[in-house]
Amino acid sequence: MTTKANFPAAAGSVVVPYGHVVGNEKWRGSEIAQRLQGKIKLIFEDGLGLVDFHLSNKICILYISEADLVAGDDFKRRLVRFRNANSLGGIVIVERTQISDQYFIAVQKLVVLELGMVLLPVANQAEASQLITQLVREQSKDHNSNPFLRKQCSQLLEPSVFRTVQQIPGVGKTKALLLLQQFGSIHRLCNASVEELEVVVGQTVAQQIHTFLCS
Repeated sequence: MTTKANFPAAAGSVVVPYGHVVGNEKWRGSEIAQRLQGKIKLIFEDGLGLVDFHLSNKICILYISEADLVAGDDFKRRLVRFRNANSLGGIVIVERTQISDQYFIAVQKLVVLELGMVLLPVANQAEASQLITQLVREQSKDHNSNPFLRKQCSQLLEPSVFRTVQQIPGVGKTKALLLLQQFGSIHRLCNASVEELEVVVGQTVAQQIHTFLCS
């Protein structure tokens, strides 16, 4: 599914009923919509701008398909327009397949390091529907346990940030955990000097990280 270039950048004011997902009308009848039905309450609306799905009034999903990645840079302009026009918490779901894998590292750097958004790779729409269902249920769980919790978004997205840091060359699970414990966020990690990184992961990996983030 490719992206239409004439979508307005801003998503507008969207009210998402508790326990629901609001989907862009263009997804009606798609595999992802069919798989979501019955698991969560999905309703469709026009006028969502560049957003594909709203999980809440503050968190939304932009979906980048294999076809989008192969087609060119339209998806990049879409993401930049969204980030420049919205204060919403944007989650970018990307289809990482054998065909699109060659583009993934570049997309990851754009989404996470340049735009400061969360990126979650999936193999196909079926896996994407499972992920969206899980995200909605996580929000519901946090809401039920503490409706006044102000850090729901960061707690919800933390596992994805952890997975993203692991994708940096030379960084595995252990080093990713150490880096996030030390710097607290990807933004601070990007601004860290080689010397600051060395304290956590050693000289060689520190240089790899700095080269990757600054290239």
